[in-house]
Amino acid sequence: MSTSELDKGAQEQAISGGITTEDRRRARDRWNVRNARAKGRGRSLNLLWLLIGPGILVMLGENDGPSMISYAQTGATYGVGFFIPFILFTFAMAFVVQEMTVRLGAATKRGHAELIYERFGRFWGFFSLADLVFLNFLTLVTEFIAVRAGLGFFGVPPALAVLGAFMLIVGVTMSQRYWTWERITLGLAVFNLVFVPVAIMAHPVGTQVVSAFLTFGPLPGGVNAAFVLLVMSNIGATVTPWMLFFQQSAVVDKGLTTADLRQGRIDTALGAVFAATAAIATILATAPLFSHHIQASSFQGAEFAQALIPFLGKTAASLFALGIFEAGIVAAATISLSSAYAFGEVTGRSHSLNSGLRDAWPFYAVVAAAAGIAAVLVLIPHAPLVFIVLIVNVIAVLAMPPAIVFLILLVNDREIMGEYANGRWSNFLGIGVTVILVLAGLIYGITTIFPHLLKL
Repeated sequence: MSTSELDKGAQEQAISGGITTEDRRRARDRWNVRNARAKGRGRSLNLLWLLIGPGILVMLGENDGPSMISYAQTGATYGVGFFIPFILFTFAMAFVVQEMTVRLGAATKRGHAELIYERFGRFWGFFSLADLVFLNFLTLVTEFIAVRAGLGFFGVPPALAVLGAFMLIVGVTMSQRYWTWERITLGLAVFNLVFVPVAIMAHPVGTQVVSAFLTFGPLPGGVNAAFVLLVMSNIGATVTPWMLFFQQSAVVDKGLTTADLRQGRIDTALGAVFAATAAIATILATAPLFSHHIQASSFQGAEFAQALIPFLGKTAASLFALGIFEAGIVAAATISLSSAYAFGEVTGRSHSLNSGLRDAWPFYAVVAAAAGIAAVLVLIPHAPLVFIVLIVNVIAVLAMPPAIVFLILLVNDREIMGEYANGRWSNFLGIGVTVILVLAGLIYGITTIFPHLLKL
């Protein structure tokens, strides 16, 4: 073999060696998108089908165990009233925030933690990672509590329920293919809508529902400590830091570009609509407990299902319990993945579901470790599980304003965003959401320290 042939072979090997498994798998997905776009408007639904995923998953993933229990608690405490339109308002805030993450990911091809590290330095990069991992861990514990509670209604032993959920999460992740993981998780997320038939079985009075949307009322008992806590919990059920990290990284992992922004926004809007529908349905489903004066202040997921049997029947209660299980399993999958994405981005290691196990084993190890440690904690006798469930959404609200500040700074950075940087209205809405979250946190803090102010 001649020297020139050896040189040519070395060049080809170098070229092929520079193309990773991640590149090949993502290129295959982008080829399908290109073909769908090339076939014209008649194939627009097929194009949307190929591009949806991160937005629906982030919104339905946020309808997690503690969120659905928070909505159930809201319906049992206040019935049909103020919180019905308030839920729509919170998901509108979520859409404003998540639309910016879609744009940021598509324009920069960087994950959220990676951009914080690059633009604000090593300290803030690792600080954002530590903050996210801590909050995600607390949230993951609540997701496995929801899994245990939901399956417990059907008589599944806690250890089997938690172990099965853990194996499912790790098994789907180990498919080593973003498309496969996304489609399986989307299939599970659809079951979040089982709360809708439960709400129908509750036979809500249509005029009361319409009146609530139009008047933001009534509000039985007025403004008190329980009301402030549920306001905070419901905000924390829709706008939390992990959503920023997950959706932006998923947009990058999926390979979305600025040409896909329209479909990315539709994806996020659909997710917000589906999640808000399920949330409102949960309030309507548990409103009969309020009507019959059932004290549900300390109920968990399975206890709500049991309490609904006398009023809605066993079928509705079973669907409710199934929904609580789904909420926990989908959120556990997405939240553990958000931790792995952030870890890989900040440490500079491979961080893609399209990467092989050999190339990205630390990434897959973080998913397994995050889910595994939380699962084990849930099975420890006498662990403070109820306290964790009650406090996790409140902590999420308090942690959200700094996360949004980073987000707004990044989407206004024209050096990385170019023409896709925030405009005047996007900044107005983004800053408005931040102000609302700060005020909510201040009100909660003040009323917690000085509860007598609520009686004035």
